[in-house]
Amino acid sequence: QVQLVESGGGLVQAGGSLRLSCAASGRTFSSYAMGWFRQAPGKEREFVTAINWIGGSTYYADSVKGRFTASRDNAKKTLYLQMNSLKPEDTAVYYCAASRARYAVTTSNDYDYWGQGTQVTVSS
Repeated sequence: QVQLVESGGGLVQAGGSLRLSCAASGRTFSSYAMGWFRQAPGKEREFVTAINWIGGSTYYADSVKGRFTASRDNAKKTLYLQMNSLKPEDTAVYYCAASRARYAVTTSNDYDYWGQGTQVTVSS
């Protein structure tokens, strides 16, 4: 069992940066692949990025590639998402998720545990 709590969301102007964190509880954080998803109002939840269990492999949605960076610190049981050059279209609730698959996976159905989400709002 893994409990996930996101933090770091907020209001930022376009072009600005935010760093999201996802703190995990449980003994086996290091054995899970992790991901970030987001959901904007009236839209379906979409994949943002995924990172494998050791942090050596990452995948990004085309919409965030080159602007967002995922990382993890297994000793601290924490997942991060550094978001730079933010755009209004990045506005959404951001969720972190954990997958029992060790390799990075990009489909929400592959994830077993989810956090409650943190709001990111980018003003133009």
